[in-house]
Amino acid sequence: MKIAHREIGPGHPPLVIAEIGINHGGDLSVAKEMVRLAAASGCEMVKHQTHILEDEMTDEAKSIFPPNADVSIWDVMAGCALTLDEEAELKRYTEELGMIWISTPFSRAAADYLETLDVPAYKIGSGEADNLPLIRHIARKGKPVILSTGMQTIETMRASVQILEDAGVEYALLECTNLYPSPAEIVSLKGVTELKNAFPNAVVGFSDHSIGPEMALASVALGACILERHYTDTRYRKGPDISCSMDPAELRFLIDRSREIWVAANNDKKRTGPEEDVYRFARASVVADADLPEGHVITEADIWARRPGSGEIAGYDFDKVVGKRLTRAVTRNTQLKWSDLA
Repeated sequence: MKIAHREIGPGHPPLVIAEIGINHGGDLSVAKEMVRLAAASGCEMVKHQTHILEDEMTDEAKSIFPPNADVSIWDVMAGCALTLDEEAELKRYTEELGMIWISTPFSRAAADYLETLDVPAYKIGSGEADNLPLIRHIARKGKPVILSTGMQTIETMRASVQILEDAGVEYALLECTNLYPSPAEIVSLKGVTELKNAFPNAVVGFSDHSIGPEMALASVALGACILERHYTDTRYRKGPDISCSMDPAELRFLIDRSREIWVAANNDKKRTGPEEDVYRFARASVVADADLPEGHVITEADIWARRPGSGEIAGYDFDKVVGKRLTRAVTRNTQLKWSDLA
């Protein structure tokens, strides 16, 4: 798939998305500083969240308290959402710094607003992964979609994926565990492989809510093409997502190490050029294991394989020497040559 100028898939380095989300606490200046530091860390894409509360939730949400907050989900979002004009400014600033800006719309109105900003793609969060009318509404806009799959199974994802398939949009599916933070006991790296197998048309990635970069990095070796993690300028901030957020130094670490793992994961099994010098001393050569006379018919007990590998007959040709007749006398540990054998 392609978002803006960025090609995404197995043939490209993993795309690391810095999920600012609501970590700015509703303060545009804080959000812009987070973006600035993300750019300085080498980040390519920043993700935000677009909340238009009246279209996103009903009044019942005012009595629902998330596990990672001490106020209602309504109050969390009301206190952390930027105004629509502020979102537009954040997108402008992000792009001015050379990064791609996308957002998660949590409602139909939010998706329609993001379309007026000409976003290059849409992110759909795990909470909306089975919200079929919203997914259908977003898919009709014809732009690439990144869909997190937390709290879902392969079977419960099929209807959502079918909407994206029918719309003909490029899409990615992110394995995700929705607990903030997520302990290793409930994180599923296997889910990356299961998504790849179940949905071969999808670009597959990993949306990480664990503490530290280890799970996200491990997912790259399994083929994850997108890594999304919550991000903040400093973990000393307060907020429901801060505990599982990376700071700029960890963001840089994730970008660099994920690219190294991607390169290594795509290298064929072979002896490389830089290994040749090592191979010349590290492998073994066939040698006489005793003083042997001319004309002697060599048995397995007469020879052995020892370093260095500078001899003419390599250890892997050991069995070819057995049964040959010596054309000259040799002493113990003499590296044998093919011309010594008849």
